[in-house]
Amino acid sequence: MSESPTGLPGTFMQVPFASEPADSRAVILGLPFDCGNHPTRVGARLGPASIREQSLSLRAFHGESGVNPLEKLKLVDLGDARVVADDVSASYKAIEAAMDLAISQGAVPITLGGDGSVALPQMRSLARRYPDLCVLHIDAHTDAYPLAGYNNATPFSRAADESLVDVARSFHIGMRRSHLVPGVYEHGRQLGYHLIPINELMSRGIAEVLSTVRETMGNRPVYLCFDMDIFDPSVAPGVCTPASGGINAREGFELIHETAGLNVVAVDINTISPPHDVGGMSAFLAASVAYEFLAMLATGQYESTTS
Repeated sequence: MSESPTGLPGTFMQVPFASEPADSRAVILGLPFDCGNHPTRVGARLGPASIREQSLSLRAFHGESGVNPLEKLKLVDLGDARVVADDVSASYKAIEAAMDLAISQGAVPITLGGDGSVALPQMRSLARRYPDLCVLHIDAHTDAYPLAGYNNATPFSRAADESLVDVARSFHIGMRRSHLVPGVYEHGRQLGYHLIPINELMSRGIAEVLSTVRETMGNRPVYLCFDMDIFDPSVAPGVCTPASGGINAREGFELIHETAGLNVVAVDINTISPPHDVGGMSAFLAASVAYEFLAMLATGQYESTTS
């Protein structure tokens, strides 16, 4: 028997560890990789372990629905992809292998990053199973920069180059503040993505913006990439690349609830950086975000659970 592409950590909310999805409708998968190219904030490779640790403060039954999503989804934790520190090529292959396993039986993976670079190998895996894949990327940055290579600034540039997603039906939502290079928004639009900066999101309203997203995507499979720097640093200080002027926790959960009706096939929660976190508050928020997505799945809010 070949070696499993995942390893054994402490699990999310103490759900069972499993080496394969079996009949689970959702699975947890850690992606403990960061490129190490930020000048001062390196540490997202520690994110999955911190999110799992903070998840122990959560309780099983959902307050609004009364559902226990862990039980209803038969949730298991597949552990972590066997990444190699600072080796992008080897780590991407490991993440692809772990994602292939996670989605092999039709489960919806909830992945825990890791920096934004982990998005590309996830999309490579998902695109093989879902040829008409769309992206809903919620982030303070587009991660579709006009740069060469493979890092946390380029996963959605490379996804467009490799035709992994339907860019004309994909969205980047929440961008703001400073950027590494000029022309970032223009480049994203040239690639074909829809861009909705934070000011437009707040002026139009979360419900109206997500209504546009639903109309555009229809029933196509959606990779939902939720970068924790969408939150203001006052709410989530422990992220890779903080940007002031983000949303608060209540707005974040409103945003999650308004994704109801999408055909979500994978959720990626990334960029928690424990060395920059305060009392684990960002990791706890990330765990709460993961739990809320699980509740959405368990209560049939995503068409992928009923199709």
